[in-house]
Amino acid sequence: MKKKVYLYYNDGKEIAQELYEKSLPFFQERGIEIMTKERENEADFYVVIGGDGTLLTAFKKFARVDIPVIAINAGHLGFLTEIKKEDMFQEYQNFLEGKSQTQKRHFLKVKIGGKTYRALNEVVITRESVVKNMVKLKVFSEDSFVNHYKGDGLIIATPTGSTAYSLSAGGPIVGVPMKVYILTPIAPHNLNTRPLVMDGSSPLSVSLIEEEKAYCIIDGNNEKLLDGNDRVEISYSEETLHLVVPKNRDYYSVIREKLKWGDNLC
Repeated sequence: MKKKVYLYYNDGKEIAQELYEKSLPFFQERGIEIMTKERENEADFYVVIGGDGTLLTAFKKFARVDIPVIAINAGHLGFLTEIKKEDMFQEYQNFLEGKSQTQKRHFLKVKIGGKTYRALNEVVITRESVVKNMVKLKVFSEDSFVNHYKGDGLIIATPTGSTAYSLSAGGPIVGVPMKVYILTPIAPHNLNTRPLVMDGSSPLSVSLIEEEKAYCIIDGNNEKLLDGNDRVEISYSEETLHLVVPKNRDYYSVIREKLKWGDNLC
């Protein structure tokens, strides 16, 4: 049966557009049908060309998350889009010949009001503006009270997101096969409020303690204004993102390379 691919790229980056235009004839010459946006749900696999932000944006828009995603790095750091542009055609060929490996990434379902969103990296609840002193939150795991959080906000990250905003705020690096929540306070008012790693099998709920407003930001770009009546409900999806990665790569080699983990810095 003829394979079908949907390609998504960052049209704001010249290099991403160039790689996209080079990818089209590669697949066409091998009999792979290129899907339009309207027929995206018919694709057998996706190709994303850009940086990690491009993949996060595409991930929210994908009609399906149960098919392989080949992510080509046309950005900078590239934790998620880790296939280098110079290896692009070889990795395409490896995938078509069944010689690539796929890494599963767990992601969150985030419910606010009657709407549900996907979060691959993190959910951030933060104060409404810089002139507000702090935001006050309460967190529950099912019926169990976890903690009050007072400060600039709270990050609830996945292991995939543990090397993103959560790490910058002092959170731990957590291996991606695990299904856990990483709760990292942002500039906490109490110095004894530390990051927490929790089992991901139970849903979390976060709400404001006082009748005030705050922002909920999902993977850095979906912003939702919350008030005292809103509750953010977070749980792990039963689906997983299937990232195609080079055979000679694993999670720890990536963080050693990208973060210089374990290197002598001086």
